[in-house]
Amino acid sequence: MTATQDLSFLSLIGNASVLVQLVLALLLGVSLTSWTYIFSKMFAIKKARTQTEQFERSFWSGGNLIDLYQEAVSNRRNASAKMGAMERIFEAGMSEYQKVKNANKVSLDAGAMLDGARRAMRAAYQREMDLLESHLSFLASVGSVSPYIGLFGTVWGIMNSFRGLANVQQATLAAVAPGIAEALIATAIGLFAAIPAVLAYNRYSHEIDRLAIRFETFIEEFSNILQRQSR
Repeated sequence: MTATQDLSFLSLIGNASVLVQLVLALLLGVSLTSWTYIFSKMFAIKKARTQTEQFERSFWSGGNLIDLYQEAVSNRRNASAKMGAMERIFEAGMSEYQKVKNANKVSLDAGAMLDGARRAMRAAYQREMDLLESHLSFLASVGSVSPYIGLFGTVWGIMNSFRGLANVQQATLAAVAPGIAEALIATAIGLFAAIPAVLAYNRYSHEIDRLAIRFETFIEEFSNILQRQSR
């Protein structure tokens, strides 16, 4: 076997110690999982942004709120309908507003109607944010922990390489090069897992924060509309 073949990635991984191989397997598994979450979260945020823009256009087009509410209720009951996060927030607030309004037909309590609608929208808002932020903590953990896991494998591999020199009368670079190379692979894979996770986490956190601002702004604006209607 030539020196080039001995120092190939597959040969180095195959000849690595069991602990280093376990570290590499763990990092590869974590990397594959994080890439799965990266792509799924990318599509989810893009879908949420598109649905938010579509609903905002419908809401501010000047149509009847009751008709828009009936459409939202129909979409919620239809499993195949594409109901966005802002539409669910609107449906929750309007539903609570209508319930309180129908329960107070004799003496309408404007404050109670508005407070109930606002609480319903805030609860729906929290559910939507929990859904959008799911798996972000995993990406953050991968970005912060993976380099240290890879470094642990590297340190262990280098320790084994220098321990092997105790049985060699003359230490040469060729004797320790394979062990050091296989150890450095752990660091490389750790960085390979961490860097995309950190970039994705920062990007998605920014996108979700922007969506959160749009949701909160809508809640305030819709609350003002309901307040004017309840007078």
